[in-house]
Amino acid sequence: MAMDASSKKTISSLKNYFLLAMPRLNDPNFAQSVVYICEHSVDGAMGLIINQQLDIPAKAIFDQLELSYLDSYGNSLIFDGGPVQRDRGFILHKSSNQQWESTVPIAEDISLTASKDILSDIAQGKGPESALITLGYSSWESGQLEQELAQNSWLTIPADSAIIFDTACAKRADAAASSIGVNLDMLALDAGHA
Repeated sequence: MAMDASSKKTISSLKNYFLLAMPRLNDPNFAQSVVYICEHSVDGAMGLIINQQLDIPAKAIFDQLELSYLDSYGNSLIFDGGPVQRDRGFILHKSSNQQWESTVPIAEDISLTASKDILSDIAQGKGPESALITLGYSSWESGQLEQELAQNSWLTIPADSAIIFDTACAKRADAAASSIGVNLDMLALDAGHA
């Protein structure tokens, strides 16, 4: 689909989509990653990587914030949400009737919260049904993501909360690709062929 100058200002938002890194994407921050897009407008885009776990248990964050926690909730691993503000936490979670200070609904069943009160609830087992605690986030300036898409750096896939919350971390890229009938192994084989 060719873009002429007059259509550049209008973008179709990829909010609530997955971006799957294509083999030709040369950024080590995003190699083999699946990014969930939380916001996308003419001003740019923001998302969280959902398939790159850090070797940091949740209890390290709970301890740092001086939150008391139940052992069973302290062992889950934190996710690397992206290269921006790695000292800041973002919690991607299933939407619920419970509200926290900074909860923003993204899709019918997916919300994003960046306030400490949700971590306190998660530490006590009173948080959302399912949640990914991430450090940092991924962002693109105005037009940057569109440029990367034009270079075929990413495969766009409608998001599915089951892939985020009910699929093992290591299988999320395959599950996202499969949801649109793509086999990741075949993509890797095609890399570099014109």
